[in-house]
Amino acid sequence: MSRRTAFFLLLVLAACTLAVGQSTPVVVTPGNSLDTHAPKPEAQQPVYVPKLKPGDLDNRPNLNEGTKMQLIRVMDAEFVHVRKYFPIGDKSMAIGPDGAVRPGDAQLFRMAQTVGAAAKLGDRVQITNIAFHEKSIYLEINGGPKKKQKWYQHIQVSGMGGAVGGTDPNQAQPTGAALTLEFKKHVPEMTGPELKELLSPVLDFSVKTAAEVFVDTLPPKIREAVKKHEVLVGMNHDMVVMAKDRAQQKVREKDENGKEYEEWIYGTAPQDVVFVRFVGDEVVQVKIAKVGGQMIVKTEKEVEVKDGVPSLASLKSSDAPEDVKGGTQGEQPTHKPTLKRPDEQPDPMTLPGGGTATRQPSPPPQDEPQWGTNGKQPPADNEQPAGQQKPPQEPPKQPPL
Repeated sequence: MSRRTAFFLLLVLAACTLAVGQSTPVVVTPGNSLDTHAPKPEAQQPVYVPKLKPGDLDNRPNLNEGTKMQLIRVMDAEFVHVRKYFPIGDKSMAIGPDGAVRPGDAQLFRMAQTVGAAAKLGDRVQITNIAFHEKSIYLEINGGPKKKQKWYQHIQVSGMGGAVGGTDPNQAQPTGAALTLEFKKHVPEMTGPELKELLSPVLDFSVKTAAEVFVDTLPPKIREAVKKHEVLVGMNHDMVVMAKDRAQQKVREKDENGKEYEEWIYGTAPQDVVFVRFVGDEVVQVKIAKVGGQMIVKTEKEVEVKDGVPSLASLKSSDAPEDVKGGTQGEQPTHKPTLKRPDEQPDPMTLPGGGTATRQPSPPPQDEPQWGTNGKQPPADNEQPAGQQKPPQEPPKQPPL
């Protein structure tokens, strides 16, 4: 009996010890191999705080058509980097009036994992479309959330041999996404840099734009003119747009020779008015009407564009000889050394080929009498008055030997 009781107590003690060991928590260190199946916390992305929010522009007037065209020119086809995940085919991402982005980072990440990502963090994308609505600005990246097709791609013709045409399901898949910038009342007036700052929580514009890359490829003289918004004779349409933007007024006329030209007009009175005349794709005349009535006309070619590569046309247009197309000036012809003084006239008897001409006998001096045949001066009574020339005498004949 005592043995059974002792054995039963041992079993109870062993059961208690096993129960206590199972309830003890297991501490897992970072180096322990048991953490392979443990759930990892989601990485927190740094939140970018913009300096300007859409709500800060509520007191401004409505956006006009001229500003819309400028913003489209600044934003369309530009390459930027993204600060958020863009799920492919999605257009729900929006920046609210308070500058907050929705959906959140976690939801955007899960959507990108489910349907695919049009762009991941830090990827470079291209803005392919921008549209203005009553209270928002809509932008598309990498083609947008919907694959655009031509009207004829929806036509399908059926016949005896089967159907021809129609939409190919393999080519109708979207490749991009969209973003909406929202305002409280209306879309206000803004500049290009301000719009980039409003979009900065999602898009990073710190990289150079296409316009900045184009300007950096120009020669220093032309680049400085573009930065000062000046037009040089010889520029093409793209350079003028970079320097002065697109003209609000254009005129097509013919000159006195019947040659067609197009004139872009910048500015209105009482400010300075600039008239830029194009013949084809080249500026041939720049006319500036000053406020005081002074008229400045430039027709001398300053820029030469050949095969899309711009260069300066003359040394007069540049401050450095290396900017001139064709290199430095040619060497001047050298002259043969001579012993003549600088003010001395050349000898008329010297021929250009280096020979000498036959010298003709010069008449005797007027104030000096002729010599006689015997080598002596003639008598004094034969002297002629001053100012009267004595006819020359024939040379004496030599006696025969």
